[in-house]
Order: sequence, then C-alpha cells, then structure tokens
Amino acid sequence: MQKIDIKQELKHLYQPSAKEVVQVVVPQMNYLMIDGTGDPNTSTAYQTAVEVLFAVSYSIKFTAKKGPLAIDYGVMPLEGLWWAEDMSRFSMDDRSDWKWTMMIMQPDFITHD
Repeated sequence: MQKIDIKQELKHLYQPSAKEVVQVVVPQMNYLMIDGTGDPNTSTAYQTAVEVLFAVSYSIKFTAKKGPLAIDYGVMPLEGLWWAEDMSRFSMDDRSDWKWTMMIMQPDFITHD
C-alpha cells in the first residue's frame, strides 16, 4: 500500500515559516465545503458542518485505502473562511451575523475531472 503525506508535500502552505512572511503560489485544490451562518461557538449548524466534513473526509480516505487505489493518507485539517454581509459589522464581540465556509482539502488522486 502506498502512503502519501500530503501535509509534507504541501508544507510551504500548511506549515509556513514563523520567522518571515513569504509569498506563496497556491495551486488549484479540491475541497469539501459547507456554507453557513452564525456564531461558531453556539451554532448547531456549525458543529454539524464540521462533523459532516470530517465524516465524509474519513469515508473518502478509507475508501481510497481499501479500494483499488490502495493509497493511505492523512485527512487534511479543517480550514475556514469568515465574513459578514456588511464587513463593518464583522466583530469578535458579536458573531451572530457571521457567514462562514468550512472546508477540508481533498487529494487530487481521488477526484475525477
């Protein structure tokens, strides 16, 4: 069985230097993504979105591992985009109006164009 360390292959993106600012070119990547609204600390929609993203990501991983690909890899970390319709209202004190997209990158070898 082939083992792939995607985080190591993309180290410049997932483990950048803490000592200097660097510009990176981010390649096209595939993500599982879920959009939602509300405070991530109290929103059940946010909690459900994160649980579903990880459940599907692990299902894909084990399908790739046990299927004809026979490739093992670590599920990538959760990433998120955060904003508000009116960015002047984007506040750490009131997150109820936040919009978010939570996502987990998926390896290229499991996707089909």
